[in-house]
Amino acid sequence: MLIERTSREVIIRLPASVEAIGLQRLIDYLTYKEATSKSKATQEQVDQLANDVKKNWWKKNRNRFIK
Repeated sequence: MLIERTSREVIIRLPASVEAIGLQRLIDYLTYKEATSKSKATQEQVDQLANDVKKNWWKKNRNRFIK
């Protein structure tokens, strides 16, 4: 593995033999870190938003699971 830092980015080079599933998990985590890096939300606010989204999803999809 080789990690190179330039003035604009960090470049990570991995051998082609790296397991795709593990690599995808790493990419997902890095994408999350990039997307949330400038967030000023507290963990409590994030938790409340997650709960609201789950409640709304359940209201819209409940009939698909319970008949």
